[in-house]
Amino acid sequence: MDRSLHARYGLKRVVNASGRMSILGVSAPTDTVMEAMKHGGQHYVEIADLVDKAGEFIAGILGSEGAVVVNSASSGITLSVAAIVTGGDRRRSLRLHQEPIHKNEIIMLKGHNVQYGAPVETMVFLGGGRVVEVGYANEGRKEHIEEAICDSTAAILYVKSHHTVQKNMISVEEAWEVAERRGVPLIVDAAAEEDILKYVKVSDLAIYSGSKAIEGPTSGIIGGKKKYVEWVKVQLHGIGRSMKVGKETTFGLLQALEEYQHKADNSAQEKAALEALQPLSGLQGVAVTVVQDEAGRAIYRGRVQIDAAAAGMDAKKVNDLLREGEIAVYTRDYGVKQGYFDIDPRSLQGNDLEVIVSRIKEILGGRKDV
Repeated sequence: MDRSLHARYGLKRVVNASGRMSILGVSAPTDTVMEAMKHGGQHYVEIADLVDKAGEFIAGILGSEGAVVVNSASSGITLSVAAIVTGGDRRRSLRLHQEPIHKNEIIMLKGHNVQYGAPVETMVFLGGGRVVEVGYANEGRKEHIEEAICDSTAAILYVKSHHTVQKNMISVEEAWEVAERRGVPLIVDAAAEEDILKYVKVSDLAIYSGSKAIEGPTSGIIGGKKKYVEWVKVQLHGIGRSMKVGKETTFGLLQALEEYQHKADNSAQEKAALEALQPLSGLQGVAVTVVQDEAGRAIYRGRVQIDAAAAGMDAKKVNDLLREGEIAVYTRDYGVKQGYFDIDPRSLQGNDLEVIVSRIKEILGGRKDV
């Protein structure tokens, strides 16, 4: 692998065992996606026409009435909220945050108001909404949402993510049933979800990352009912101007979407590849297992459990040393306080698994193999 540009700018080699995470650049697009980006970047186009034509193409793939490309799933939340609280009114959109909007409450389950790199509620407030949390951290029911609906309610926001509380929470279909019955728009943040056809069917606006499951450039997609998508487009001339999308990004995303429709399921191979971690089980105080994704997706990860007393070091310290090495190894580290971290195989390249095993052996007093 050519590391010359990394060296030129003083950047470390990174082993991404954390998954498609924004802090590491999310995904590595294919050569054909990069070629599409090159074409888009090196040729001129009427941007307004590109917005419309790209949206029509994406809507055809999603099976939605409309769609629009945005620069991230986070901006998708903000622009969707802004669209609904302003009702697509151009003046109110241009003067967002300058004049009061009274129908601005966005109902969310408490267990969905998470920090994913930024708080969900921050994106809502940026779009002119005010979060109304309902339910409890360990329980979210239909009546919790329904009882909070009032004259100030603008929309319901449902977050489908591994970051959110999974236990005792209603499904997106149940939230949609309440929204439809009460005539309240439902926004679904499905940023990292792999089933991009599902959520436009159970929402008014569904938000996807263009760079996670789809593996395109840094971008986002909002798909849904045509009226609401058109309201989102109005925001592109207001706060959306600070979130604009380059033509090269749009071309790359369109190519990635075309490829995604025919993407092979590699979960079995990825699960099998994790067998390379098993030698770590021979280290004192280390156990390796394979676990499935918390949100039920067909994603498998190697879990490295560390008994601090036996290993002489806790999981957090091992994880910190992995990240701070000459080669920066990033794991999925949500469980370090519980004594483990996970190895996500989806973004690994070349000899990355060998590097991970070698570094953990080295840190815990084992032999350095590579």
